[in-house]
Amino acid sequence: MKIDDLTIAIIQNLRKGRIRFKELADKLSIAEGTVRSRVRKLESEGILEITGMVNPELIPDHSVVYIGVKLKTIDLVSIGEAVSRVKGVISVGVVTGRYDLIMTVALKKGFGLLEFYTEELSSVKEIQSVEAFVVYKAFNIKIPGDQCGN
Repeated sequence: MKIDDLTIAIIQNLRKGRIRFKELADKLSIAEGTVRSRVRKLESEGILEITGMVNPELIPDHSVVYIGVKLKTIDLVSIGEAVSRVKGVISVGVVTGRYDLIMTVALKKGFGLLEFYTEELSSVKEIQSVEAFVVYKAFNIKIPGDQCGN
């Protein structure tokens, strides 16, 4: 799908929260059907996912940790993909610098850093070392609402 200025405007307006397609269409001076079809196409092609996001600082007993990961292999993409499916992982990026991967992890009461390392991350055998960065104060960090369950 070609990402043009109209598509970017639709995405930017959706980022601000719930908005009816009719209201968005009126705001952009286009037909409601245009907004609806573009959003459906963006979703079907995996470009856009509309989901509830929450500020983890406002949820009791939740925290966010960034973890730098060095691997024993240079198969960064497949290991990054495998790590992205581990419980608690919000996102994974293959990066340059002293780490191979940077992960964003959501922790909650009863599922702290020790549990994450020993019960979840230990299943990925290609990890050489990790370094955790606990977030004390976050700015603009939102996590998927399904990461806030019990």
